[in-house]
Amino acid sequence: MKKSMSLEVRGTVQGVGFRPWIWRLANQYHLKGFVRNTSQGAFIEIEGAKEEVETFIHKIRSEPPENCVITQCLQSDVLPKGFRQFQILASEDNKAREALVLPDIASCPECIKEIFDRHDRRFLYPFTNCTHCGPRYSIIEALPYDRKNTSMKKFTMCDDCRKEYEDPLNRRFHAQPNACPVCGPKIALWDQKGDALTTPLESLPAAVDLIKRGAILAVKAIGGFYLMADAANDDVLAQLRERKARPHKPLALMMPDLAMVSRYCHLGSLEEKLIASPQAPIVLLRRKQDGLKVSDQVAPQNPYLGCMLPSMPLTHVLLRMLDRPLVATSGNLSEEPICTDNEEALRRLKGIADFFLVHDRPIVRHVDDSLAQIVCNEPMLLRRSRGYAPLPVDIGKNCDGLLAVGAHQKNTVALGIGHSVVMSQHIGDLDNRVSSAVFEQSILSLKSIYDAPVRKVICDLHPGYFSGQWARSLKKDLLEVQHHHAHVACVMAERGIKNKVLGICWDGTGYGDDATVWGGEFLLTDGPQYQRFAHLNDFPLPGGELAVKEPRRSALGLLYGLCRGNWQEYKDLPCVKAFKAQELSVIRTMIEKKINTPQTSSMGRLFDGIAALTGLCLQASFEGQAAMALEFQVSEGPSNPYSYKLVEENGGRCIDWSGIMTGVIDDVRAGREISLISKRFHQTLLEIIVDVARRSGQSDIVLTGGCFQNRWLLEHAVERLKREKFNPHWQAGVPVNDGGISLGQIFVAASLPADGRRE
Repeated sequence: MKKSMSLEVRGTVQGVGFRPWIWRLANQYHLKGFVRNTSQGAFIEIEGAKEEVETFIHKIRSEPPENCVITQCLQSDVLPKGFRQFQILASEDNKAREALVLPDIASCPECIKEIFDRHDRRFLYPFTNCTHCGPRYSIIEALPYDRKNTSMKKFTMCDDCRKEYEDPLNRRFHAQPNACPVCGPKIALWDQKGDALTTPLESLPAAVDLIKRGAILAVKAIGGFYLMADAANDDVLAQLRERKARPHKPLALMMPDLAMVSRYCHLGSLEEKLIASPQAPIVLLRRKQDGLKVSDQVAPQNPYLGCMLPSMPLTHVLLRMLDRPLVATSGNLSEEPICTDNEEALRRLKGIADFFLVHDRPIVRHVDDSLAQIVCNEPMLLRRSRGYAPLPVDIGKNCDGLLAVGAHQKNTVALGIGHSVVMSQHIGDLDNRVSSAVFEQSILSLKSIYDAPVRKVICDLHPGYFSGQWARSLKKDLLEVQHHHAHVACVMAERGIKNKVLGICWDGTGYGDDATVWGGEFLLTDGPQYQRFAHLNDFPLPGGELAVKEPRRSALGLLYGLCRGNWQEYKDLPCVKAFKAQELSVIRTMIEKKINTPQTSSMGRLFDGIAALTGLCLQASFEGQAAMALEFQVSEGPSNPYSYKLVEENGGRCIDWSGIMTGVIDDVRAGREISLISKRFHQTLLEIIVDVARRSGQSDIVLTGGCFQNRWLLEHAVERLKREKFNPHWQAGVPVNDGGISLGQIFVAASLPADGRRE
């Protein structure tokens, strides 16, 4: 019995070898018809024996090729057309664009083998790829995903590459970035003026020699430039930090293989799987005390190293030739987006890099390395970018036409397509002109790829956020979503939570409904609505944003609640001794007259204050530095928590932190170890979490916000909540920090009634 079917397959089916896989599958079962890319994904018509057609469809649904994610497979009976063979037809673009763009994928084992095979025509070729790996999101200009719609269109395939591209049995069949040394992109080694120093063939060996001699190289990779240097050279890395204006923040490391990583860091099975995955993120790994050492300049006073493997042939060859760890930090000034264009890199990185290893394949959009750690036995993304963006998140709600512009720090933007949210790559902090321009470009890029009309824009409540100001300037239908509400909604979206939750959202800053700075929040929410169930008691933050860079100011704000500005009572404490008498007087006046001194309930600032009270971190050069230092001090031994009070007032609950403060002060004055103080503080936070959870009457507890990047805090909170019979939820595939805000914003908007009104 014969059967004729059509299939519309949607998801990540372009750029993963899906069509050649379909061709081989159809021929295996003696089926006739065709497959083509469309703007929605892939379209198949198939004719053949009924059993074999049904087996063919079952295989598509159950055993898709690697890196392929099928979200829908819509099948229909059609009239037979009498096909004589199975073909791959040219793509068509005549409907709304719904096909999902694949992220950039790290080099596959077959391609790596080729580039180190002296007898292969791609020996040491820096742009080797196939349908299983290589650039995707960083080169695509439009859908469908064909070479003419990518930045590879300027390179005409040679006869050998064309044969591979057209051979259904070849690994490079319809691999859009396919290239070789004859016809593909080429590298060059430049000095600071942009003059070539060598031929393309000599560039890599010359770059290796420069790094060995202590040079800092700007290296153009898949999604932008790295700044690379010898990870063992103290003087060079000190120079890199000074030039890059990054005095303390950890620098990422790149190593050639897992064997080398394991000599420097503890590498469990989960970490090994993650770091060697096709996404190839930077993974935070605990250093080995008895292992090999890198320079102290890499990650000062940090027990972890951020390590990654090479993700493209260029860096594979470079690292194999050097056979040592390299610092591979983003090619930018501190807090700016990474450079993507050769001339731009010469201009912006001239004062940082000594030499430039560039290539002539244009980068359509910047894509940073993703950053992850293993928490609670699963990967947790701290930065979602290369390898992950722009894979969609299915939120189970219609969100078509919704545009979310995210937060101010660690910005991402997101676009609703059907029931899926497509999140941009990590954009960064919107504090400068370059970042703001990239923010706008990223929005235009998403809208352009999907040719998507925007019916509503969602932004943060904060009046000072650039993202919000940009959204309001559009004069479109606008929804403002409170910052911490969006954090909790992000977890609900990712984890598919449909019922009411208690969201515990702890971070540094979020604009509250009462125009104060929130950050130690317990929110009851069902999605579209929320209630502030409890929060950390407010305290003054002298200097406002300046306090983020000076944890000692947070400490003074907390102390003010105990001494009302009588600093003499605490003149022995490090945070008070860090100020001159005149400065203390000015700060007291600022607090009393409320001059540039907002009230805050921020848990992030409480972390800062405790770190400053102990003298651990009085001034910070990057966000989270004080909190990280406090986390790294947690001792493993038993300890008792500090005291606190949960005070009922005005229908809400305030967590009185004065007992924590006095306990910490007593321990500091008694000369107790900071490790014990940190452990007691963290234990207290666990008690607060469970205490409020019990009073909320909810069984589902969400843990979110930047403070839960703290591995110790999250893992112990999850364990404790489970022991107390609660159901804890947290983020994994979407950042727990502000990088997840855009997803939460869309989830809130999509959860509202049809008229868009909150009840």
